[in-house]
Amino acid sequence: MPAVSSPVSPRQGRYDRVAIAMMILVHLVALVGIWLFPPTAPLLAVLAVSYFARMFGITAGYHRYFSHRAFRTSRAVQFLLALLGGMATQRGALWWAAHHRDHHRHSDQEGDVHSPLREGFLWSHIGWIVHDSSTPTIHENIRDFTKFPELRWLDRWHLAPPVLLGAGLLLAGGLPWLVWGFFVATVLVWHGVFAINSLAHVWGSRRFPTSDGSRNNVLLAWLTLGEGWHNNHHHFQSSARSSSHRA
Repeated sequence: MPAVSSPVSPRQGRYDRVAIAMMILVHLVALVGIWLFPPTAPLLAVLAVSYFARMFGITAGYHRYFSHRAFRTSRAVQFLLALLGGMATQRGALWWAAHHRDHHRHSDQEGDVHSPLREGFLWSHIGWIVHDSSTPTIHENIRDFTKFPELRWLDRWHLAPPVLLGAGLLLAGGLPWLVWGFFVATVLVWHGVFAINSLAHVWGSRRFPTSDGSRNNVLLAWLTLGEGWHNNHHHFQSSARSSSHRA
Protein backbone atom coordinates (compact mmCIF):
# COMPACT_ATOMS: atom_id res chain seq x y z
CA MET A 1 0.00 0.00 0.00
CA PRO A 2 1.45 3.44 -0.89
CA ALA A 3 2.55 5.83 1.81
CA VAL A 4 -0.11 8.20 3.06
CA SER A 5 0.58 11.82 3.94
CA SER A 6 -0.81 12.87 7.28
CA PRO A 7 -3.08 15.96 7.14
CA VAL A 8 -1.09 17.77 9.82
CA SER A 9 -1.95 21.44 9.55
CA PRO A 10 -3.07 24.30 11.81
CA ARG A 11 -6.14 24.46 9.55
CA GLN A 12 -7.11 20.80 10.01
CA GLY A 13 -8.27 20.77 13.63
CA ARG A 14 -7.58 22.43 16.94
CA TYR A 15 -4.90 22.58 19.57
CA ASP A 16 -4.98 19.86 22.21
CA ARG A 17 -5.50 21.62 25.54
CA VAL A 18 -4.36 18.60 27.55
CA ALA A 19 -1.11 18.33 25.58
CA ILE A 20 -0.47 22.05 25.98
CA ALA A 21 -1.18 21.89 29.72
CA MET A 22 1.20 18.96 30.15
CA MET A 23 3.98 20.77 28.30
CA ILE A 24 3.49 23.91 30.37
CA LEU A 25 3.48 21.82 33.55
CA VAL A 26 6.78 20.14 32.68
CA HIS A 27 8.37 23.54 32.01
CA LEU A 28 7.04 24.97 35.27
CA VAL A 29 8.22 22.02 37.34
CA ALA A 30 11.66 22.35 35.77
CA LEU A 31 11.86 26.08 36.59
CA VAL A 32 10.58 25.70 40.13
CA GLY A 33 12.77 22.63 40.67
CA ILE A 34 15.92 24.51 39.69
CA TRP A 35 15.05 27.11 42.33
CA LEU A 36 14.31 24.47 45.00
CA PHE A 37 17.37 22.35 44.17
CA PRO A 38 20.20 24.58 42.92
CA PRO A 39 22.71 22.98 40.58
CA THR A 40 25.57 20.94 41.98
CA ALA A 41 28.21 18.88 40.20
CA PRO A 42 26.35 15.57 40.80
CA LEU A 43 23.03 17.04 39.62
CA LEU A 44 24.61 18.46 36.49
CA ALA A 45 26.14 15.05 35.81
CA VAL A 46 22.69 13.43 36.12
CA LEU A 47 21.33 16.10 33.77
CA ALA A 48 24.06 15.48 31.19
CA VAL A 49 23.66 11.69 31.24
CA SER A 50 19.88 11.92 30.94
CA TYR A 51 20.05 14.54 28.18
CA PHE A 52 22.59 12.84 25.96
CA ALA A 53 21.24 9.31 26.49
CA ARG A 54 17.76 10.39 25.43
CA MET A 55 19.09 12.55 22.61
CA PHE A 56 20.91 9.43 21.39
CA GLY A 57 17.61 7.55 21.57
CA ILE A 58 16.04 10.16 19.29
CA THR A 59 18.99 10.61 16.94
CA ALA A 60 20.14 7.02 16.51
CA GLY A 61 16.82 5.33 17.28
CA TYR A 62 13.79 7.33 16.25
CA HIS A 63 15.55 9.18 13.44
CA ARG A 64 18.32 7.16 11.81
CA TYR A 65 16.93 3.70 12.51
CA PHE A 66 13.13 3.88 12.57
CA SER A 67 12.63 6.79 10.16
CA HIS A 68 15.36 6.05 7.63
CA ARG A 69 16.44 2.43 8.16
CA ALA A 70 20.02 3.74 8.02
CA PHE A 71 21.46 0.63 9.73
CA ARG A 72 20.43 -2.86 10.77
CA THR A 73 20.27 -4.33 14.22
CA SER A 74 18.65 -7.13 16.20
CA ARG A 75 15.07 -7.15 17.38
CA ALA A 76 16.23 -6.80 20.99
CA VAL A 77 18.34 -3.71 20.24
CA GLN A 78 15.49 -2.35 18.13
CA PHE A 79 13.23 -2.56 21.17
CA LEU A 80 15.85 -0.90 23.38
CA LEU A 81 16.21 1.97 20.89
CA ALA A 82 12.44 2.44 20.89
CA LEU A 83 12.39 2.34 24.70
CA LEU A 84 15.25 4.84 25.04
CA GLY A 85 13.74 7.17 22.45
CA GLY A 86 10.40 6.89 24.22
CA MET A 87 12.00 8.20 27.41
CA ALA A 88 12.49 11.52 25.60
CA THR A 89 8.70 12.02 25.89
CA GLN A 90 8.06 12.50 22.17
CA ARG A 91 5.48 9.76 21.76
CA GLY A 92 6.28 6.35 20.30
CA ALA A 93 8.80 5.39 17.63
CA LEU A 94 6.07 4.47 15.12
CA TRP A 95 4.34 7.83 15.52
CA TRP A 96 7.60 9.78 15.33
CA ALA A 97 9.00 7.96 12.32
CA ALA A 98 5.74 7.96 10.36
CA HIS A 99 5.48 11.75 10.60
CA HIS A 100 9.18 12.22 9.92
CA ARG A 101 8.91 10.24 6.70
CA ASP A 102 6.21 12.69 5.60
CA HIS A 103 8.59 15.55 6.44
CA HIS A 104 11.18 14.17 4.02
CA ARG A 105 8.65 13.18 1.40
CA HIS A 106 7.29 16.73 1.22
CA SER A 107 10.09 18.77 2.75
CA ASP A 108 9.06 22.45 2.85
CA GLN A 109 6.18 21.69 0.48
CA GLU A 110 2.49 21.01 1.06
CA GLY A 111 2.29 17.91 3.26
CA ASP A 112 5.39 18.71 5.33
CA VAL A 113 4.25 18.34 8.92
CA HIS A 114 6.52 21.04 10.36
CA SER A 115 7.95 23.37 7.75
CA PRO A 116 8.97 26.77 9.16
CA LEU A 117 9.03 28.15 5.62
CA ARG A 118 5.32 27.38 5.16
CA GLU A 119 3.79 27.69 8.63
CA GLY A 120 6.29 29.76 10.62
CA PHE A 121 8.54 29.25 13.62
CA LEU A 122 6.01 28.51 16.38
CA TRP A 123 4.14 25.87 14.40
CA SER A 124 7.30 24.09 13.28
CA HIS A 125 8.93 24.29 16.70
CA ILE A 126 6.13 23.18 18.99
CA GLY A 127 2.68 23.96 17.58
CA TRP A 128 2.30 20.88 15.39
CA ILE A 129 3.10 18.51 18.28
CA VAL A 130 0.30 19.87 20.49
CA HIS A 131 -2.22 19.99 17.63
CA ASP A 132 -4.78 17.20 17.38
CA SER A 133 -4.16 16.79 13.63
CA SER A 134 -0.76 15.28 14.50
CA THR A 135 -2.05 12.82 17.11
CA PRO A 136 -2.75 9.73 14.94
CA THR A 137 0.05 7.37 13.97
CA ILE A 138 -0.07 6.99 10.18
CA HIS A 139 0.50 3.23 10.09
CA GLU A 140 0.62 3.13 6.29
CA ASN A 141 3.86 5.13 6.49
CA ILE A 142 5.56 2.72 8.89
CA ARG A 143 4.34 -0.77 7.92
CA ASP A 144 7.90 -2.11 8.03
CA PHE A 145 7.78 -1.74 11.84
CA THR A 146 4.10 -2.13 12.72
CA LYS A 147 4.53 -5.91 12.38
CA PHE A 148 6.33 -5.92 15.74
CA PRO A 149 3.79 -6.09 18.61
CA GLU A 150 6.25 -4.67 21.16
CA LEU A 151 6.64 -1.53 19.04
CA ARG A 152 2.88 -1.18 18.67
CA TRP A 153 2.60 -1.52 22.46
CA LEU A 154 5.17 1.22 23.04
CA ASP A 155 3.39 3.41 20.53
CA ARG A 156 0.06 2.95 22.28
CA TRP A 157 1.47 3.31 25.80
CA HIS A 158 4.02 5.99 24.92
CA LEU A 159 3.95 7.49 28.41
CA ALA A 160 5.26 4.25 29.95
CA PRO A 161 8.98 4.85 29.14
CA PRO A 162 9.13 8.40 30.59
CA VAL A 163 7.19 7.28 33.67
CA LEU A 164 9.66 4.42 34.10
CA LEU A 165 12.58 6.85 33.79
CA GLY A 166 11.06 9.31 36.25
CA ALA A 167 10.36 6.56 38.80
CA GLY A 168 13.91 5.25 38.48
CA LEU A 169 15.42 8.69 39.02
CA LEU A 170 13.19 9.33 42.02
CA LEU A 171 14.17 6.02 43.62
CA ALA A 172 17.86 6.52 42.88
CA GLY A 173 18.31 10.14 43.95
CA GLY A 174 15.05 11.52 45.31
CA LEU A 175 13.41 14.73 44.16
CA PRO A 176 16.65 16.49 43.09
CA TRP A 177 17.45 13.69 40.62
CA LEU A 178 13.85 13.67 39.38
CA VAL A 179 13.93 17.43 38.79
CA TRP A 180 17.28 17.58 37.01
CA GLY A 181 17.36 14.13 35.41
CA PHE A 182 13.79 14.17 34.16
CA PHE A 183 12.10 17.58 34.10
CA VAL A 184 15.04 19.85 33.26
CA ALA A 185 16.55 17.31 30.88
CA THR A 186 13.18 16.76 29.17
CA VAL A 187 12.75 20.48 28.50
CA LEU A 188 16.26 20.67 27.02
CA VAL A 189 15.80 17.54 24.89
CA TRP A 190 12.46 18.83 23.63
CA HIS A 191 13.81 22.16 22.49
CA GLY A 192 17.00 20.63 21.12
CA VAL A 193 15.02 18.30 18.85
CA PHE A 194 12.35 20.90 18.07
CA ALA A 195 15.03 23.36 17.00
CA ILE A 196 16.00 21.05 14.15
CA ASN A 197 12.46 21.37 12.80
CA SER A 198 12.19 25.12 13.31
CA LEU A 199 15.72 26.48 12.88
CA ALA A 200 17.63 24.01 10.70
CA HIS A 201 15.60 25.06 7.65
CA VAL A 202 16.26 28.78 8.07
CA TRP A 203 19.57 29.26 9.94
CA GLY A 204 22.92 28.01 8.70
CA SER A 205 24.79 27.13 5.54
CA ARG A 206 23.90 24.94 2.58
CA ARG A 207 26.49 22.49 1.28
CA PHE A 208 24.19 20.64 -1.12
CA PRO A 209 21.48 22.09 -3.43
CA THR A 210 18.55 20.14 -2.02
CA SER A 211 14.99 21.00 -3.06
CA ASP A 212 14.15 22.26 0.44
CA GLY A 213 15.54 24.86 2.85
CA SER A 214 17.61 22.45 4.98
CA ARG A 215 20.78 23.97 6.42
CA ASN A 216 23.87 22.96 8.39
CA ASN A 217 24.36 24.59 11.78
CA VAL A 218 27.32 23.74 14.00
CA LEU A 219 25.65 24.92 17.22
CA LEU A 220 22.58 22.74 16.63
CA ALA A 221 24.88 19.87 15.69
CA TRP A 222 26.66 20.04 19.05
CA LEU A 223 23.37 20.18 20.94
CA THR A 224 21.78 17.26 19.08
CA LEU A 225 24.62 14.78 18.53
CA GLY A 226 25.00 15.73 14.88
CA GLU A 227 21.44 16.43 13.77
CA GLY A 228 22.39 20.02 13.04
CA TRP A 229 24.18 18.89 9.90
CA HIS A 230 20.71 18.98 8.44
CA ASN A 231 21.44 19.88 4.84
CA ASN A 232 23.92 16.99 4.67
CA HIS A 233 21.24 14.70 6.05
CA HIS A 234 18.60 15.81 3.56
CA HIS A 235 21.09 15.10 0.77
CA PHE A 236 22.16 11.70 2.20
CA GLN A 237 18.97 10.66 3.96
CA SER A 238 19.83 6.97 4.33
CA SER A 239 23.24 7.59 5.90
CA ALA A 240 23.69 6.55 9.53
CA ARG A 241 26.49 9.07 9.95
CA SER A 242 25.75 12.34 11.76
CA SER A 243 28.73 14.51 10.91
CA SER A 244 29.93 17.50 8.96
CA HIS A 245 31.71 15.27 6.47
CA ARG A 246 30.41 13.79 3.26
CA ALA A 247 28.44 10.63 4.11
